[in-house]
Amino acid sequence: MGEFIIYYRGKIVGGVYDNRLLVKPTKSAISYMPTVSYELPYEGTKEMLLVDEVDNKEFLTGLFDAIYDELPTPKSKRKK
Repeated sequence: MGEFIIYYRGKIVGGVYDNRLLVKPTKSAISYMPTVSYELPYEGTKEMLLVDEVDNKEFLTGLFDAIYDELPTPKSKRKK
């Protein structure tokens, strides 16, 4: 797994892997980002989108808002 998993309003949007912010490659994310670069979080995984504007709060909020509806709803945890 990566160093950190990033949740936004209860859904996983991406993570921080080797000091890189990578997000899931949804159609909205691809449309929202001015340039799209695909990278592997680690060997044996699917490609994700590299986010360069990590210091831009407004950009990140807009990106996460844009992709939120395309992300799967987390499965509920069963109580034992």
